[in-house]
Amino acid sequence: MKLLNTLSAAAVLTFSLFTLNANAALEVGDNAPNFSLKGALGGKPLTFSLQQALQKGPVVLYFFPAAFTKGCTLEAHAFAEASDDFKKLGATVVGVTAGNVDQVDEFSKLECRDKFAVAADPGAKVAGEYKTLMQMNGKTVSDRTSYVIAPDGKILMSYTDRNPDQHIQKSMDAVKQYANTHS
Repeated sequence: MKLLNTLSAAAVLTFSLFTLNANAALEVGDNAPNFSLKGALGGKPLTFSLQQALQKGPVVLYFFPAAFTKGCTLEAHAFAEASDDFKKLGATVVGVTAGNVDQVDEFSKLECRDKFAVAADPGAKVAGEYKTLMQMNGKTVSDRTSYVIAPDGKILMSYTDRNPDQHIQKSMDAVKQYANTHS
């Protein structure tokens, strides 16, 4: 009976791990789903097109849960501080949120400091395509996931962590690696 309980527990654990992996973010080498979303840069409305941005170079696409929350504000500040370095390497930074999409304009101006675009993902459709969804206060929103996408649409870096601390550095490292191999 003890062996049966151990085997049952192992089966449940294996199934749980499979389920978690099935919902995990897109992986390095995957094709990035193309999208176009309404958003803002410095409080001014715009439409962000991944396809158009990739024509200029790699794209740092980061998903965040909701504007004006503590972690998302810290992450926006850090991306704003690093945005000139990303630009020097030919990369475009864009933040995407499925949470409080009505605040994207103000968030782009105040917290992104007019440095990069922020796009609204109502209904979390794009976040779903990128397999970066989570529940927050009973709503489906985008989890904190960063991608670096090559101009050919392939994902060069994929990183999910609810703590915003490492997203900028991991993104910068991936962009630098790409720039070093394509210059």
